[in-house]
Amino acid sequence: MHIAIAGNIGSGKTTLTSLLSKHYNWEAQYEEVDDNPYLSDFYKDMQRWSFNLQIFFLNSRFKQVQEIRKSGKTIIQDRTIYEDAYIFAPNLHAMGLMTSKDFDNYISLFDSMTQFLPAPDLLIYLRASVPTLVAQIQNRGREYENSIRLDYLKRLNERYEAWIDKYKGGKLLVIEVDQINFIDRKEDLGGIVEKVDSLIHGLF
Repeated sequence: MHIAIAGNIGSGKTTLTSLLSKHYNWEAQYEEVDDNPYLSDFYKDMQRWSFNLQIFFLNSRFKQVQEIRKSGKTIIQDRTIYEDAYIFAPNLHAMGLMTSKDFDNYISLFDSMTQFLPAPDLLIYLRASVPTLVAQIQNRGREYENSIRLDYLKRLNERYEAWIDKYKGGKLLVIEVDQINFIDRKEDLGGIVEKVDSLIHGLF
């Protein structure tokens, strides 16, 4: 079974992936942040490195989903391949940070790849306001994220909402991050676990 967690930068995807992995004894697959050769350069010069970064993520997540489906295990994944294509790449293109030629090439490659990939059995979307995202980004203290602009996060949030509103890939759980603290309050994590339980029982 494939569980995937989606959400904006700083919404808590990696933390919730880790917590649910531990609770259910699921294998976790994380986004390649520390090993990404383009991320730091991208935040310094988005226009120069946007296409390279998106291709790296696309390839990385395509391989992840292939491995998940071959494994026969229940695996929880930090961020989905769909977010790259429906959120980040279109946003970069709209902001003039990716050329139309590169964007068209990217979408064509995404369309070809996703013909071979089924959607996650359960998608968990972490919805968070910009102030919450900023607070959590500051708390984790990644130096290369210091230059992320508020308008960039706001644009991403708008695209996330548009994508989730039309999502038809499979079962969906939306978690309102502003209203809970699943890191420090066990009862909040327990509430998420109850909702996940109710959804996955119909997947086995």
